[in-house]
Amino acid sequence: MSDENQIHVPPSFTALYSDARQRLSVPMAELRARYELCEDLAQQLVDHSQQVHHDLGVSQDEVLARSYAGLCSADSGFSGAEAGWVVRRLAEVLGWPWDDAVLGG
Repeated sequence: MSDENQIHVPPSFTALYSDARQRLSVPMAELRARYELCEDLAQQLVDHSQQVHHDLGVSQDEVLARSYAGLCSADSGFSGAEAGWVVRRLAEVLGWPWDDAVLGG
């Protein structure tokens, strides 16, 4: 079994690429690659987010909202759904409360 097949993609991420019948809209290899990219980004944003919150006094909600806005920009390379997933994952890793209002909903 290759290392690629040992990557566990959580259902929350798989749902971004699934249709109403739970069929993937992309090949599994692409799903794994996108998941790894999004998970890595969420992990990389942890230290920066903590610094902005603590050093600059920006509220947790605002840090998350700013991160989401940046990831939603056209040149970020992330879809809106991926941006939302990354920010939710970031909040989870940081242990910060999550509010879907950050996503404009």
